[in-house]
Amino acid sequence: MRILHTSDWHLGRQLHRTPLLAEQRAFLEHLLDTVQNENVEAVVVAGDVFDRAIPPLDAIDQFKWILEELAGLQVPLIMISGNHDSPRRLGVNARLIEHAGIHLRTSVEDCARPVVLQDEHGPVAFYGLPYLEPGLVQTQLGAEHASHHAVLSAAMDQVRADLAARPSGTRSVVLAHAFVTGADTSPDSERDITAGGVPSVSASVFAGVDYVALGHLHRCQKISERIRYSGSPLAYSFSEADYRKAMWLVDLGSGTALTARKLLCPVPRPMRQVTGALQDMMTSADYAQYETCWLHVTLTDPDRPHMAMERLHERFPHTLKLSFAHEHQIDGQSYRSRVQGRTDHEIALGFLHHVTGIPATRAEQDLLQEGLEKVRTEAAAREAN
Repeated sequence: MRILHTSDWHLGRQLHRTPLLAEQRAFLEHLLDTVQNENVEAVVVAGDVFDRAIPPLDAIDQFKWILEELAGLQVPLIMISGNHDSPRRLGVNARLIEHAGIHLRTSVEDCARPVVLQDEHGPVAFYGLPYLEPGLVQTQLGAEHASHHAVLSAAMDQVRADLAARPSGTRSVVLAHAFVTGADTSPDSERDITAGGVPSVSASVFAGVDYVALGHLHRCQKISERIRYSGSPLAYSFSEADYRKAMWLVDLGSGTALTARKLLCPVPRPMRQVTGALQDMMTSADYAQYETCWLHVTLTDPDRPHMAMERLHERFPHTLKLSFAHEHQIDGQSYRSRVQGRTDHEIALGFLHHVTGIPATRAEQDLLQEGLEKVRTEAAAREAN
């Protein structure tokens, strides 16, 4: 069975207040072309379909359009909700639209209810594990702890139990939205999902499955031959400027045979980070290559130039972000670079140490972690509703 694995569409997202609807539409058209040209038999989307729980209407229109197009091609679609989605909103009418080959998995109850498709080698069971907020689903899943590892392990136990009861030779695909240990992140692009002090889960959680289609992290990457992230189809922050976006074309053969091929996504507009003095950038031919790019410009002028952004737009109309190399430097290192890659808990502890002059005690660290997780859980519960 030939499967197209994608994720993290983030429909409705903006890039520094610039709408990306046209660029997202270009990707979806590319996806449809790929489905037809590569004879895809199933499309899987591993979460974060929308960028926020209540998406704008034009994003909903794009979503409606792609579902209609795939249904018209009679290509099954299996999709889960991610941490940016509202499970209840995304999953509305899910049972009804299954008749059109659109399979949405957005609730805990559906983790062990697979979509079963057939090919010449027999059945393939697709299990959709939506983003599981530990504090909300621990009891429902019977997990030992309110952590990502514990709730995903409990969900996978249900998957394996269901799979064991199916005919011998049934192949399996799991869709999950999680941060798997060893994967590369994209700073400024992905929302922190820390719970229980640990945001990641071990790849061993998914043992016994033929293929795991992951979402959440925005870089296309391979955890193992059978566990992969497709990443987002577009770069959603300048931290992703140097990474090509892609999808995985996965072929499940008979038995345990599997091959996967990376398919590059179109680049509607290149994204670059450029450093230099304003006058040089406005006049030098060396910068001509950036005139049509989305830009993050860092100016090296010793003083802040007057109307710098307005002047940059004269030559580089797609400049989205402007920084100044001589400003906001502390001990030779910017605040942004000092906190990059750190969790909210670590940043807050660093601030507390800076203000009080003494490190937080273990009790204070635990109390702060409890408070952060309570806030995040309450926010997730509001979005889920």
